[in-house]
Amino acid sequence: MKLITKTLLILYLSLIPAQSEVNKLVVYTYDSFVAEWGPGPAIETKFEEFCECDLEFVGLSDGVEILTRVMYEGKNTNADIVLGLDSNLIHKAKMTGLFDDHLLDLQSLNISDRFTDNVFVPYDFGYFSFIYNSAETQNPPTNFNELLESDLSIIIQDPRTSTPGLGLLLWIKKIYADEAAQIWEKLNSNILTVTPGWSEAYGLFLDGEADMVLSYTTSPAYHITYENDATYKAAKFSEGHYEQIEVAAKLANNGNDELANKFLSFLISEDAQNIIPETQWMYPVLDDVLLSSAFEQLVDVEKPLRLKSEEIYLNNEKWIREWEESLSK
Repeated sequence: MKLITKTLLILYLSLIPAQSEVNKLVVYTYDSFVAEWGPGPAIETKFEEFCECDLEFVGLSDGVEILTRVMYEGKNTNADIVLGLDSNLIHKAKMTGLFDDHLLDLQSLNISDRFTDNVFVPYDFGYFSFIYNSAETQNPPTNFNELLESDLSIIIQDPRTSTPGLGLLLWIKKIYADEAAQIWEKLNSNILTVTPGWSEAYGLFLDGEADMVLSYTTSPAYHITYENDATYKAAKFSEGHYEQIEVAAKLANNGNDELANKFLSFLISEDAQNIIPETQWMYPVLDDVLLSSAFEQLVDVEKPLRLKSEEIYLNNEKWIREWEESLSK
């Protein structure tokens, strides 16, 4: 009898998930988000205090790789949440059928006039730009034509693996449409190298490898805040700047739907949004977040540029081939 009772107890206990597994949330994101200077560590600490759970970030190189990884893993993915896709990728992501609705009200967000979605939750936004060191480059280009006519070297990211790289592809497509291939052919002489992601590109630029790097209009705020260095600036282009809205979403087969919902809600709370500006160096999606004086020194973007996610999804492969062929000439 004791043997039977002991056997039944062991069987019963084996059927109960460990507490650490029940309250664990796995988030796929990009490496700069989880870096010690990124928002990941602070968000992890605050959310774990709030939920009494284990939040695990898995850092990948960039947003495009995050989606590629999840698509490859399919329903067997370990991720409960993906964080770091952007508004340009949401239609492609939805077409996988791997994501579930968030059920949150996004109308109070300061970008609700240009982004609302039942699956993806926006947590920051910004505008692409070329960053330069004003101590080294006194006359930065004020539009793409001036960049093409200059001998300035630039570092960009690969649109097949990087959301900034894709952003530049769409920026040029939005401005030049059918002439985009010719623009890439001309720009090729300025391109020093193409990196898989943002971190590699920005690191090379800071090492003095190129005159300019594709980044964000908000990037100089980091140098002003932490290095007291106002020499890094964003080149303001008269054609306008392409907007990026970064988003998060839960996987349909996540391991803990209640916890996933809590995380998405937390991501747009004041606690999380107050962390974003001076770690992510992007704009928060809540109006109540106070921005430091460093953000007052940034260029204003009067012409935010966008393409519809559906149009991007339908044409992405064709535009990527156009980019590849133009840079190979």
